[in-house]
Amino acid sequence: ASDVYKRQHKYWVEERFRFYESIGLPRTSLEEYWQKPEELAHYARATVDILYKFPFGTQELEGIAARGDFDLSQHQKHSGKPQEYFDQEAGVKYLPHVIEPSAGADRLVLALLCEAFHEEEKADVNGKVETRTILRFHPRIAPIKCGVFPLLKNKPELVARAREVLGLLRPHFQVFYDEAGAIGRRYARQDEAGTPFCVTVDFDTLGENGPENRDAVTVRHRDSAAQERVPISQLVGWLTERLG
Repeated sequence: ASDVYKRQHKYWVEERFRFYESIGLPRTSLEEYWQKPEELAHYARATVDILYKFPFGTQELEGIAARGDFDLSQHQKHSGKPQEYFDQEAGVKYLPHVIEPSAGADRLVLALLCEAFHEEEKADVNGKVETRTILRFHPRIAPIKCGVFPLLKNKPELVARAREVLGLLRPHFQVFYDEAGAIGRRYARQDEAGTPFCVTVDFDTLGENGPENRDAVTVRHRDSAAQERVPISQLVGWLTERLG
C-alpha cells in the first residue's frame, strides 16, 4: 500500500508539470523541490513544491502534499462515524489517503505573464527603430483568440465582409474587431494583448484580384508574423485545431 501511495504522489507531481507545460510554462522554467522532514506540515508524509523561475527569483507555484489518512481519520474521530471504504475485489476495508495539489491562481497568472512577456526592436517603414511588446501566451490561455480586421475601414464591402467573419467566429472564440489605423498598428495592438491569430479581409477576399483567393482571408501568426490564406468556410475548424 505504501508503494502504491508513493507512486500516486509521483503521478500527481508529473500531472501538474504536464498541466503547466500545456498552458505555456516549459520545464526549463520550473523546478521540483521535495520538502525536508523538518519542513513538512504535521499531517504530511511528503510534499513536493513546484517552483517557477520568476525574473525576481525562484518562487513556489504550488505544493503537492501526500496527506496520508489524516483527513478522513480526523472526520472519523470527531464525527464518530466510520469513513472506511470496502474494496470488494480485495475483500478489505481501509481508510482512503489524500494527495492534495494546491496551487495559487494569482501567482500562476503572474508566472504566465512573465513567461509570455517579450520586447523586440523593430524598424518601421521609415527606418525608425521602436521597441514593441509581445505577449507570447499559449493559445489556450490567450484572453483574445483572434483579431478580425477589414484591410481598410473606408471600403464598405470590406467592412461588411469583416463583420460577417466576426459573426462567424464569435460563437466559438473570444474575438476582437478593429478597423482603426494602419494594419501594422492593428497587428501590433493584438501582439501586445497576446492574441495568437489575426484575420484580415482584403480585396482578394472580394475576388477583385482573381477567383483563386476569393472567399479566403489572410491569417497572421503572432509569434512568427507568417501569413497564410485560409478559406472562410474552413476558418472555424482551422482556428479550433490550433487553439488547442
